[in-house]
Amino acid sequence: MDAIRRWSEDEFRSMNSQIEMVLQRALKEAGRLPEKPTDDLMTPPNP
Repeated sequence: MDAIRRWSEDEFRSMNSQIEMVLQRALKEAGRLPEKPTDDLMTPPNP
């Protein structure tokens, strides 16, 4: 986690923003992002 903290400081982001950015990048590279991007990864889909 220390590496993420330093990386986030280098880019003037919070650790949460840095983690979200890394997750978004990983999902995109894996082809796992939904067709229509959502604003919040934690929001459950509407049934």
